[in-house]
Amino acid sequence: MTDDEMINCREPERQLERAIAVMHRLRAPGGCPWDAEQTHESLIPNLIEESYECIDAIRAKDWAHLREELGDVLLQVLFHAELAEENPEAGFTLADVACDLSDKMVRRHPHVFGTAQVQDSDGVLTQWDAIKRKEQSIEDKPYLKNCGKGLPSLLKAYKITKKVAKVGFDWPDHAGVVEKIREETDEVAETLALPDNDPQVEEELGDLLFTTVNLCRRRKVDPEVALDAANRKFERRFNTLEKLLRAQGISLEDATAEQMEAAWQQAKKQQS
Repeated sequence: MTDDEMINCREPERQLERAIAVMHRLRAPGGCPWDAEQTHESLIPNLIEESYECIDAIRAKDWAHLREELGDVLLQVLFHAELAEENPEAGFTLADVACDLSDKMVRRHPHVFGTAQVQDSDGVLTQWDAIKRKEQSIEDKPYLKNCGKGLPSLLKAYKITKKVAKVGFDWPDHAGVVEKIREETDEVAETLALPDNDPQVEEELGDLLFTTVNLCRRRKVDPEVALDAANRKFERRFNTLEKLLRAQGISLEDATAEQMEAAWQQAKKQQS
């Protein structure tokens, strides 16, 4: 594409071609100095940030914003593919990435593109995992090998618990998990007399968090989504608390614990 075509092209079927051409132009001699300086490593923060901004738009059901954020995520894919194409050691293109993805989706959906039979979504996931383990030649490796690799700890715990549940390592009912949470809470309480830097404090709190994630899984609640909702709720209520105190001429710094608690209870009633 020429520069004029990149600027003026509006044909829907050519927009991906246009985006690839724009990315190539930015990296080419005479392009953008900032883009020319970037590496796979330097772009890692951008990839993480754009992914989370996309997630935020989904949770807010802000569709116009989601459209923009999906474009920003796509930019990261285009950028990394362009860098790989420039690197002889990598030597792959965006077309290679798309080809690999299509091949993988066909292979792992034999119930759609082949003759396999599955009954429900759980069956699809079990089949996917079995095909993946066979493809990666890890059938004789530890079952949890690389499970959740690179994920934040909360999401990794969720993925681990889902995976072991597939092979029957699970509580028979929700009540068993709740009882385990009570047990873990009691063990946390037993550490209150220990100093903060005692390893047992961290261990017991970790066990409590892990078991809570297990209950989220059983109730089909994504713990990341649930925690995000709790964060948002707390922020709304605390903002209300601050306004209530300010209306009384009290700053957060000057408020007593009793004044904060009273304002908090009032904020909860207003936010309920």
